[in-house]
Amino acid sequence: MTITPGALPASPPTALSTSLMTDMYELTMLQSALRAGTAQRESVFELFGRKLPASRRFGVVAGTGRLLDAVEAFTFTSEQIDFLRRAGVVDDTTLDFLRDYRFRGTIRGYAEGECYVAGSPLLTVEGTFAEACIIETLALSIYNYDCAVASAASRMTIAAHGRPCADFGARRAHEEAAIAAARAAVVGGFAATSNLEAGMRYGIPTVGTSAHSFTLLHDSEEEAFAAQVASLGTGTTILVDTYDIATGVERAVRAARDAGGELGAVRLDSGDLVAEAFKVRAQLDALGATSTKITVTNDLDEHAIAALGAAPVDSYGVGTKLVTGSGRPTAALVYKLVERRGADGEMAEVAKFSSGGKATVGGRKWAGRVIDGAGTATEELLVSASTEAEGLAALAEAGARPLQVPLVVDGTIVEEHRGEGALAAAAQRHQASRAELPYEAWRLSDGDAAIPTRYLDLDGRTATRR
Repeated sequence: MTITPGALPASPPTALSTSLMTDMYELTMLQSALRAGTAQRESVFELFGRKLPASRRFGVVAGTGRLLDAVEAFTFTSEQIDFLRRAGVVDDTTLDFLRDYRFRGTIRGYAEGECYVAGSPLLTVEGTFAEACIIETLALSIYNYDCAVASAASRMTIAAHGRPCADFGARRAHEEAAIAAARAAVVGGFAATSNLEAGMRYGIPTVGTSAHSFTLLHDSEEEAFAAQVASLGTGTTILVDTYDIATGVERAVRAARDAGGELGAVRLDSGDLVAEAFKVRAQLDALGATSTKITVTNDLDEHAIAALGAAPVDSYGVGTKLVTGSGRPTAALVYKLVERRGADGEMAEVAKFSSGGKATVGGRKWAGRVIDGAGTATEELLVSASTEAEGLAALAEAGARPLQVPLVVDGTIVEEHRGEGALAAAAQRHQASRAELPYEAWRLSDGDAAIPTRYLDLDGRTATRR
């Protein structure tokens, strides 16, 4: 399964309005701000996680391309305006504002594929309160799911040690979530998907041959295998555990040879996969089918994949645990106002002081990753500064690699972050970003974040570490 993500031409999804994929309070806040005369105040929001989900030593940024498509499509159709009026969601003044709405602000963020830790500002959204507030739910919906799946996929590909992984999760998720998961999995290092819609939308290579039902359809296993080879060629992958595995392997190899070739692979989907893989490899070699590969499926996660590390397995198909974030179905990200222009015309930092770990750090942050002389990341540095120049200068002084890039500038999408080529670039970026992390970050056990987060306030020249 040597496959290059993005090798096929991508077909962009049909642009449908995304504006009602939101919580009602986004629009009621807008209405109240319009009445109060504060809706046009310049505001800065950040999307981040207060801490990493349990057992995650780092997260993976995913969903950037999907978010940019969704922001572009965040406009209100006449049908949606009619619904909001009939439902009494907001008043006529707010409906008039929404008729002409489109996001005209600026979004900076970590490039897709980057690793992140607690506090990392994955998105910094600048605009009026009215512009930036109402895309909150949509941004969180996309990033919380996609980052969770990509983070799980990264752990799985770490455990796979270079053996390719394919997404088989379509039947274990909502139909649209399954497509998003296939894309996020590629960011995390997966090579292919079984989902054809994901293949068409994002140019992801697709894989798949047959299920147990195909074998059961035929009067004998031999007949089923011969039919599959006749249709798909000798390089196909045959599922050999419908009945007896050893007998199935022998029949699969024979079916390919009767057709004049060597069988591509066998798939194991049940039993003790480690033990069965060793037995099947020995049987294939004894039959002279030394080039026939073994792929395994059956409710795999990163720990099961790691347990198969010593077994003669060539590739993995992962379903349920991938599309559910392997026990962490959300990245636990939040979207908070950190700075806004006050009645005096000056920009001011704002923050929550809630108890129970829900406090936030005010002020727009410029993010960088400090790298030591050996090329290993040592900390995430978040600089609160009045200007971009000051923030970047502070990062440079600390030897930190800047992490934020422009995604939307004054309402215009930066096209390199979506569309053809963007997904493959994100997958490559993730490999490089993950390689920078210290060795401890690659462990699958529970533990501290890969690197600590340090906040530096240039105005007060104070620093805090988390």
